[in-house]
Amino acid sequence: MVCKNSIRTSLIIIFISLLGLSTPASYPVKPAPGESDQTAYAKEIQKWRSERLEEVNGEDGWTTVVGLFWLKPGLNKLGSDPSNDIPLPRPSASKFVGSIRLDNEVVRLEANAKSGITSDGKPAANLELQSDEKGKPTILKLGSLKLFVIKRGERFGLRVKDIRNPARSNFAGLEYFPVNLKWNLKATFEAYNPPKVVPIINVLGMVENMISRGAILFEIEGVNYRLDSLLEKGSKQLLVIFADKTSGKETYGAGRYLYAEPPDADGKVILDFNKSYNPPCAFTKFATCPLPPRQNRLNIRIEAGEKKYEGAEH
Repeated sequence: MVCKNSIRTSLIIIFISLLGLSTPASYPVKPAPGESDQTAYAKEIQKWRSERLEEVNGEDGWTTVVGLFWLKPGLNKLGSDPSNDIPLPRPSASKFVGSIRLDNEVVRLEANAKSGITSDGKPAANLELQSDEKGKPTILKLGSLKLFVIKRGERFGLRVKDIRNPARSNFAGLEYFPVNLKWNLKATFEAYNPPKVVPIINVLGMVENMISRGAILFEIEGVNYRLDSLLEKGSKQLLVIFADKTSGKETYGAGRYLYAEPPDADGKVILDFNKSYNPPCAFTKFATCPLPPRQNRLNIRIEAGEKKYEGAEH
């Protein structure tokens, strides 16, 4: 006679194996409570990967980005004619649809009445555009295009997305290391008092001073490591930008990102490298990705999370 617990255990092992989840010796298979924990974790990773896929290749994903145009003071003409300061893809845009004016850090759309540009579902002709500096930017739509202003340092740029971008339709998919609970770490948060300013360089050579409220300390195979966490505007999560010995080999050369929830009352943080992922620059050359600070370059192979994107053309 076959035991019901044995059947349940076998089904869970099959489910986890299909997801690519290995069970290390440090996380032994237990009766029902332990089995439930593993099943919940497998479902959590599956959900995270599904959301990640949408972030990369959904209608608003990074594979839709077709341009980033830095604005000069005064008028910046836009339209499908190559002579424009901001050339837009056809057939969404006519030869000339209007201009983006930059004047004393104020950005305005000055468009033709019949340009077809909309904002919040309404025709837009003369409109001040908010950048992404303080939250959600003003979104302009034109056919299959989406346009919005970003600010990096002292520079303003217009980012253009197109849901018909070939990079989206030809998307090669995301690849991951097998999920291993070895990399789901219970770490310790070491607060900085006062918070530390960390200069972060992006791929364009721009420097942004970000705030770190503390470091995340963890142990792997008996060796202690630490990573400076960063705070993004409007977020309470801890952002970790790191590189490791897989960078430039199995994983993206410029490092990877990872988010963690704020520390609990005991100063503990869950650092799950199974959820580490590529920066936008792995999918488009029109991104402004921050690079890992020197102290976040680990002398170890983190064989977890997202691998480098094989479909990249840059």
